[in-house]
Amino acid sequence: MIKVLFVCLGNICRSPLAEGVFKQHVKEAGLENKFLIESAGTSGWHIDQSPDPRSIEVAKVNGIHLDSLGRKAISMDFELFDYIIAMDYNNFSDLKNLPGSSKDGAAKLYLMRDFDDLGKGEDVPDPYYGGDDGFVHVYEILDRSCQNLLNEIKKTHSIK
Repeated sequence: MIKVLFVCLGNICRSPLAEGVFKQHVKEAGLENKFLIESAGTSGWHIDQSPDPRSIEVAKVNGIHLDSLGRKAISMDFELFDYIIAMDYNNFSDLKNLPGSSKDGAAKLYLMRDFDDLGKGEDVPDPYYGGDDGFVHVYEILDRSCQNLLNEIKKTHSIK
């Protein structure tokens, strides 16, 4: 089983949307039984809360159901997951500073847009303080990036 964790700041906008989008791509590929997919935040602000209603709405419009609850990323995640995908450089840095992140065998840590052909290495913008169009833009970034991430994982792990 390949375990993937998506991480943003509060775990209510970008990372639960990335979780849902990636789950959809995995489902469409018929690979649900090969993956464990979750999301978390580097802050503890929204523990046990549902995703932002705007993330839920943009997901729904695109045929995706978001059902995760907010949780905080912890050191143990580097032992439990194979891939940890940060939405922006600040979260990447916070994750890199967690104890255990650099241990041998620790999860591979990436930026989400490392997998985006149109913005490689850039941050996924945080849409929280903006309008609905920001959530649509984030969805578009995540859709491209998640498909490319899945393709990379399939290639790396020889999954058909």
